[in-house]
Amino acid sequence: MSYHLIDLMQQLGHPRLLVIGDLILDRYIWGEAERVSQEAPVILLRQESDEMRLGGAANVANMIRGLDADVTIAGVIGRDSDGEELQASLINAGVDCSTLLIDESRPTTVKMRFIGKAQNRNPHQILRVDRESRHALPTAIEDQFITQVLSQIERHQAVLISDYSKGVCTPRVLRSVIEAAKVAGIPVLVDPGPNSNYSDYRGATAVTPNRLETKLVTGLEVCSTEDAFVAGQQLVETLQLEHAFVTLDKDGIALSLNDGSAELFPTRKREVYDITGAGDMVLAMIGVGMADGLSPQDLCRLANVAGGLEVERIGVVAITRQEILGDLLGGSRKVHEKISDLNELARLVDARKQLGQKVVFTNGCYDLLHAGHVQYLQEAATLGDCLIVALNSDDSTRRLKGPTRPVISEQQRSMMLAALECVDHAVVFDEDTPLALLERLRPNVLVKGGTTPIVVGRELVESYGGEVRILSEVPNVSTTRIVSQIRTLRDAA
Repeated sequence: MSYHLIDLMQQLGHPRLLVIGDLILDRYIWGEAERVSQEAPVILLRQESDEMRLGGAANVANMIRGLDADVTIAGVIGRDSDGEELQASLINAGVDCSTLLIDESRPTTVKMRFIGKAQNRNPHQILRVDRESRHALPTAIEDQFITQVLSQIERHQAVLISDYSKGVCTPRVLRSVIEAAKVAGIPVLVDPGPNSNYSDYRGATAVTPNRLETKLVTGLEVCSTEDAFVAGQQLVETLQLEHAFVTLDKDGIALSLNDGSAELFPTRKREVYDITGAGDMVLAMIGVGMADGLSPQDLCRLANVAGGLEVERIGVVAITRQEILGDLLGGSRKVHEKISDLNELARLVDARKQLGQKVVFTNGCYDLLHAGHVQYLQEAATLGDCLIVALNSDDSTRRLKGPTRPVISEQQRSMMLAALECVDHAVVFDEDTPLALLERLRPNVLVKGGTTPIVVGRELVESYGGEVRILSEVPNVSTTRIVSQIRTLRDAA
């Protein structure tokens, strides 16, 4: 768990970004592939449903909105119903479309996918039909587009170029935008087009090519981390960039900087359901973070999380800040990362509450962890979304239990508790009661075992609307009983 990234997500502002590029409307026709047509040797698809999704630069803009940042889209559509539908969807998502232009000579770019299933098996894409123009913008439209875009740049904190090689990102457009942004001190992030001349991106702040795109432009096969560093450095030098983000799918992101340094930021292993949209999500996250002034290293770390969440979804989904924060809070199950001091824990609890999570708190010495403890903690964890276990320090335990206790040190006790799947956080406290922790953390639920006659902190928790729960004890199981049995056996030996 990265406390630093959690803090960054909580403190992330709401910058305004300008997205320039090719707008795409993705249509999906879903149906049952019943049989082969009698008229020709083709599959007959009986349509059951259809769906429209935003693609290309439009999808990037939508994902930026999902990250709760403001965005203006600059692109070109045709004068057709597809263009109207695309623009309406963007407006509905809260995207500023005042810089969209209509080109009478070209259609709105549409990718229509026919997806069929047979005999209740998984659906598969049967056919994709593209309607598009790949020609560069006509000079008159290009002039108008450049004028409008340049008038917008200083209103934004970052410019993202989403180039899909459909004719909008012409050399003149790119040069004009990059030069104007540089004069204004605004970063420019480029997601390169599949058939682009990379020299047109010279002077941008950074680019985000994947393995294949990196190979095509550098001629270097990217099979290892070192390959990615060499290729990334070549991009930085030849294109006069500040840094290059070479995305390596399951291996993470290789960052190359203009000071000659490079670093790999690995990503956590995830269940991959659909890679569609992952690149756009990475671009959106890096863009929002760059606009807010985050370091390139932190941009890589957050982009890995955002891209990882995207591949866990079916289809293109706009990942939210809350989802990223939730993943950071629950993504790591390493024992040492569950053990926090009070200041760290207070920040984590605040983050969980912002997500609407219900925080459960319990405390004790937990000397000689036994089956009764485990059952109790597992039951306590079911009362909310997050279980905090506060355990008395060695000094505190001695004051409460006598000079011969604890049998096990606080470091070892906290590690054993943190190793339990049901425990989210463990914290050691030196006072005789957990009242100071309760005042600082203000959990939603305070839990104690059935052997406790008085619940310290009940009045405090109930005063702010929290709940106190008493759980039943496991009969004939206690640390004191176990220690007594051990001593009896030792004395009898």
